[in-house]
Amino acid sequence: MKELLRSTDPTILAFASALLQGEDIDCFELDVNMSILEGGIGIFPRRMMVRERDYHRALRVLRDNEIPTGQ
Repeated sequence: MKELLRSTDPTILAFASALLQGEDIDCFELDVNMSILEGGIGIFPRRMMVRERDYHRALRVLRDNEIPTGQ
């Protein structure tokens, strides 16, 4: 698995996930349960992971839709 996106904004993560699923690219969110430690205020970013073989295609999908990836 390779990190594709890191964000504290749940709407960006949901949109990115929907776009990737539309392209048949599996993705997985890490750090979802960190809100227990932070008290639900959203300061810890969540990471979106994809398979290494899908990484470049997934990156292109996000860039085409103007989602900042930090890459």
